[in-house]
Amino acid sequence: MRKQLFTALSACAWLLSTQITDACTRVVYQGPNGNIITARSMDWKGEIPANLWLLPKGIARTGEAGAQSVKWTSKYGSLVTTSWDIASSDGMNEKGLAGNMLWLVESKYPEIAANKQKKILAISLWLQYALDNFSTVAEAVAAFKKDEFIVVSAHIPGTKIFSTVHLSLSDATGDNAILEYIDGKLTIHHDRKYVAMTNSPVFDEQLAINTYWKGIKGDIMLPGTNRAADRFVRASYYIHAIPKTDNTRIALASVFSVIRNCSVPFGISSDTEPNISSTRWRTVADHKNMVYYFENVLSPNVVWVDFKKMDFSATAKVKKLTLDKYEVYAGESSASFKDSAPFVFAAYED
Repeated sequence: MRKQLFTALSACAWLLSTQITDACTRVVYQGPNGNIITARSMDWKGEIPANLWLLPKGIARTGEAGAQSVKWTSKYGSLVTTSWDIASSDGMNEKGLAGNMLWLVESKYPEIAANKQKKILAISLWLQYALDNFSTVAEAVAAFKKDEFIVVSAHIPGTKIFSTVHLSLSDATGDNAILEYIDGKLTIHHDRKYVAMTNSPVFDEQLAINTYWKGIKGDIMLPGTNRAADRFVRASYYIHAIPKTDNTRIALASVFSVIRNCSVPFGISSDTEPNISSTRWRTVADHKNMVYYFENVLSPNVVWVDFKKMDFSATAKVKKLTLDKYEVYAGESSASFKDSAPFVFAAYED
């Protein structure tokens, strides 16, 4: 069978030699009085156009994988960051559930032939499915554990690169989950303490690396390279070391500083290390106050969207905030969203 996935993917991708390489980092801040904040960086060797989209509830979707596609209607509206307007790579829904797609080269997805009775979901919709259907991490984990459908991927058309990502989820309670497909099976790591995540290795091994570094005081020495494992250690240390406060302004400044510390300087990439490439943009999701922040390094200002000023109802229109031409907006930018036809998710084809 000929498999195609019309996507360059929703979150980080990598190419060897002179092609695109990728890396990302994600952290979750757990402050007092429900002050929960999730931040992530998107690292990419080449251009990766990103736009913000308001997707209201009540949208009918399919898994974009042919006759076996899973079908659903979105229960919740969401605000997402897209990659190339073909996949949701980051975002938060109106209930405060946030999700982030990061690259994981070790991913191995199920074979359709061995899962003939199951529904199918194209990988471009994996994050969107979670945002559409669940209000908390626990609710999402309970549903994914039922294993009622499989996520499928394939080579990016015109390349020899197979699309591989893992998915992180966080919510307004500070709960966390990491979902990975390893050896064709869905592995779910669910624990409030899983506040840091990068790319390779698989999450179990990331935790083992961090356990070693916990024996070395972080205020004395931390690994300083751009490698995924080193970024994981720094993210894990600093997200716990910054002040725990319910002052939103201080907490946001602290979280932004952590995700910037774990970013890769612009213009830096490695042809031999597939998990090292320049940070292109960052997002920060404030679960308590329901504000979503976006920062593009080539347009050095932070844009944010207050959910209370957005209409996520079933009668609302899809709206887009165009950012892929480095547009400049001033602060809270909900009024700058424009009505738009929905973007088309990348489809899997047999």
